[in-house]
Amino acid sequence: MDDIKIITKDAKETICLGGKLAKLLKPGDIIGLFGELGSGKTTFVKGIASGLGLKKESVNSPTFVLMNIYQGKMPIYHFDLYRLEDKMQIEEIGYEDFLYAKGVSLVEWAEKAKDLMPKEYLRIYFRHKTINEREIRIVAKGKRYLILIKELNKK
Repeated sequence: MDDIKIITKDAKETICLGGKLAKLLKPGDIIGLFGELGSGKTTFVKGIASGLGLKKESVNSPTFVLMNIYQGKMPIYHFDLYRLEDKMQIEEIGYEDFLYAKGVSLVEWAEKAKDLMPKEYLRIYFRHKTINEREIRIVAKGKRYLILIKELNKK
């Protein structure tokens, strides 16, 4: 199994799912988040941050910058590429120094990074089901992430 689908009924469940995933993450893990505006990407990031020892309120979408750094049990590099117009912008901030660092990288709007994303990473797709419900599909790309999905599916 290289993917799982989960329905969350509200923001609290989306945060809880992020927290469960956080407990399985290791330094160097990379997660690409895909989905339209308001589909739950930043809410999910809040859950991961909370699971790594931060207050979820300390996380916000880095609206006018490409990245925020949070310090929990390990560094969290939270990229938001929504306003990215050219992949050169992300190259200019030295994204590789963070993406491949000793923390967890969370990349919202990962589709905008195109070939800058690695071959192996966890892809998470968010889709509106209703006003509050979200369908979250988690797809493993690579051996490490297959293991991660199997562990998450047990929880």
